[in-house]
Amino acid sequence: MKQGIHPKYFDVEVRCGCGATWTTRSTKQELHLEICSHCHPFFTGRQKLVDTEGRVERFTKKYGQVTVAGRLQQEADRKRRAAVRAATS
Repeated sequence: MKQGIHPKYFDVEVRCGCGATWTTRSTKQELHLEICSHCHPFFTGRQKLVDTEGRVERFTKKYGQVTVAGRLQQEADRKRRAAVRAATS
C-alpha cells in the first residue's frame, strides 16, 4: 500500500437523536444521526412517522386509504357486477 494517501481513522462515539450512543471507527471525528436501529420503526415495530411537509396526507387524500378489507370489498363488488352483467345478457 502507498504511504500517505489514506485518510486518518478515528475511534468515534456515534450519537442518535433518540439518545442512543455507541462507539465505532470512522474517517470523521463526530457522527450525529437523526434515526438509528434503536428508534427506527422497521426495527422497533412502532410506527413513528415524521412528516413535516404533509406528503403522507396529500397521498392519502389523492389515492385514499388502501387496506386489505377495501381491496376485498372492491373484488367482491367487481365479481357481483360481472355476475349481474352475465345474468342480464
